[in-house]
Amino acid sequence: MTPPIPNIRLQYAPNPAFDPAAPYGRRQLDVLGGAAYERAQSQIRRWPGYQPTPLRELSGLARAAGVAGIRYKDEGGRFGLGSFKALGGAYAVSRQLLRELSARLGRDDLSVDDLLSGQYRELTQTMTVTCATDGNHGRSVAWGAQRFGCQCVIYVHATVSEGRKRAIEQYGAQVVRTPGNYDDSVRQAAEDASRLGRYVVSDTSYPGYMEVPKDVMQGYAVMADEALRQWGEAGGGELPTHVFLQGGVGGLAAAVCAHFWERLGERRPRFIVVEPDKAACLYESARAGKPVAVHGDLDTVMAGLACGEVSLLAWEVLHPGAQAFLTVDDEAALETVRLLASGKYGDAPIVAGESAVAGLTGCLAALADPALRDALGLDAGSRVLVFGSEGATDPELYQRIVGKSAAEVEAAAEAAA
Repeated sequence: MTPPIPNIRLQYAPNPAFDPAAPYGRRQLDVLGGAAYERAQSQIRRWPGYQPTPLRELSGLARAAGVAGIRYKDEGGRFGLGSFKALGGAYAVSRQLLRELSARLGRDDLSVDDLLSGQYRELTQTMTVTCATDGNHGRSVAWGAQRFGCQCVIYVHATVSEGRKRAIEQYGAQVVRTPGNYDDSVRQAAEDASRLGRYVVSDTSYPGYMEVPKDVMQGYAVMADEALRQWGEAGGGELPTHVFLQGGVGGLAAAVCAHFWERLGERRPRFIVVEPDKAACLYESARAGKPVAVHGDLDTVMAGLACGEVSLLAWEVLHPGAQAFLTVDDEAALETVRLLASGKYGDAPIVAGESAVAGLTGCLAALADPALRDALGLDAGSRVLVFGSEGATDPELYQRIVGKSAAEVEAAAEAAA
């Protein structure tokens, strides 16, 4: 059998801390889930324009790869922002504004409806939220600031494309370009916020900064809940056996892993985290058994995953909860973008950004390696879930990669439906 994506450069790190029978513990619940998740879900479902994103069947690709099924949670249409990050950053903005309003007004009964009504806009306009971004998180924070009525300053590092910078600016944010890599921009945003009285809304946690990233990840868990419900509706009661998830700082992977773990317990699928080989902080942390940073320019085409430092909150979930960590190379990710766009194997074409496909690329790499298939428990009966975390968030780059525009690929998908 010819692999759908041949010659993927793959690294594998099993997780000795993984225990499939471990309960979802207090330490994990302090990060994600419980009443905090129910609050996030209740709020986000009331936002104007909310609707679940589709879970797409890749039955042809599954047959070619030798498994029972592959389903792709397609986040390209989320709130018109093009990625799952619309859930996290904007939700965290609303939570930050509500905390500050409650403190200033001496009230504890304020809700997101008060923000959406504009009733307190005179006050919220005096507040400024800020963060560093590879593109998608900053767009979500900027959109949330515009929607909920505050000011916004976003930091992007040297290699973030002009297309992604413009996409943030269209929501009224001031965008500041900084030298260095993503982690350098995180530090600059935090330093400027401390000096200027801004509120950092980051998707990564570090010592002394934990509460806001919890809000971000609670927002992401809404996507995980949708996928779990959709899988149940489509799967005749069967659950996925494996979930392959993008890395980055770990927020997405932790949110999905935590939600399935809390809801399903020992019935949860195996979770495998996949990163670019040029920015593999979670992989290296798994090898070390503790959070470690990777350095350098982190210049991967998977720009949304170009992170050198692990989110400490995410690590609380992934260290005990993920079975394994993989890395893949840039060219393999680009081939996966093209594969999805092509509609090869009879599946409807899908528009996927470069950072959307790391999980699927890792899955296809593992399926092509007999030893790794065995190690991960992959076989002809496996049912795989992957999260397509973004669409064509940089349309010009997408067209260069695929040779077609996102609109052309979408038109082909509609014609195939």
